[in-house]
Amino acid sequence: MRITKAQHESIRRITTELAGDDAVVMLFGSRVDDNKRGGDLDLLVELPYVIDNPAWLAAQLSARISRMMAGRSVDIVLSAPNLMKLPIHEQAKLTGIAL
Repeated sequence: MRITKAQHESIRRITTELAGDDAVVMLFGSRVDDNKRGGDLDLLVELPYVIDNPAWLAAQLSARISRMMAGRSVDIVLSAPNLMKLPIHEQAKLTGIAL
């Protein structure tokens, strides 16, 4: 996994602040492969409750985490009972690492 312990902890803290204690965060994509270099940060955020404004939540998470990561691009994929499940959700769960 190519994030530091401090980044890991900051991602968890930011996600908890914005999405609540029940949020599950998974890192997926190129950052889970120690043999790769660079790349954006791909995060799956799973929530057990309905999200009223998912675009706003994803934008807030992405912006805060990106600032913490010195401007690195951050892609957020949200999963919640009221959101459509897409193939990216399954791929993230299969290949991701829980933070």
